[in-house]
Amino acid sequence: MVAEESLKLYYSIGEVADMFGVNTSLIRFWEKEFDVIKPHKNKKGNRQFTKADVDNFHLIYHLVKEKGMTLKGAQQQLKNRKDETELHFEVIKRLKGIKEELLSIKSQLP
Repeated sequence: MVAEESLKLYYSIGEVADMFGVNTSLIRFWEKEFDVIKPHKNKKGNRQFTKADVDNFHLIYHLVKEKGMTLKGAQQQLKNRKDETELHFEVIKRLKGIKEELLSIKSQLP
C-alpha cells in the first residue's frame, strides 16, 4: 500500500514545519536564505512546497540543526557541493534506518 503522504503534490507551510518540528517562521526564513527552496504560491499567496522542496529542507535541516553549520556554511555547501552533500545525507539516513531496525530486532530477542 502506498503511503498517503507520498501521493501529495504540494505541502502547506504548516505541514512542512510539522515534519521538522520547527515554527513556520523558520521555514519562511530558510526559504529566503536558500535559493534551492522555491515554493509555488496559490492565488491567496499561500506557499505550496513540492517534494523537491521538502527534500531540500531535509538537507538544510541536516546541515544546520544536526551538523551545527552556520547558515553561510550551509549555503556554501549546497552551492558548491550539493551532489556530495545529498549523497552523504542519503547514506546517513539509510544507516539510521538500519540502526533502528537492528535495535528493533535486539528488543525482540529474549
